[in-house]
Amino acid sequence: MNSVVVIGRVGQDPDLKFFESGKSRASFSVAANRWDPKTQAEVTDWFNVDVWDRTAQFVGDYVKKGTLVAIEGRIASSKWKDQTGEERERFLIVANNVRLPGSRKDDGQ
Repeated sequence: MNSVVVIGRVGQDPDLKFFESGKSRASFSVAANRWDPKTQAEVTDWFNVDVWDRTAQFVGDYVKKGTLVAIEGRIASSKWKDQTGEERERFLIVANNVRLPGSRKDDGQ
């Protein structure tokens, strides 16, 4: 099963785009802290997130840089070759649910 939950703070205001097909997408990053037992320190992991349609519009309306969010979704990857011919891979979370912990605003999914 490909399922992920991340709770963290939004790194920049979401980029909301509307397409001719009628779909919408919001893209943003989330920073989540965790304890690293090797270094005995807290480290920050960054995640790129895409959300679509109704959830994207919710994010566009209520989520800003610094907002605490709970993201539920799946990990997706894409591969391509850059100008030098080197293969690259990008991972991101495709979220189907975005919640605002401690807030009355919620996308309800």
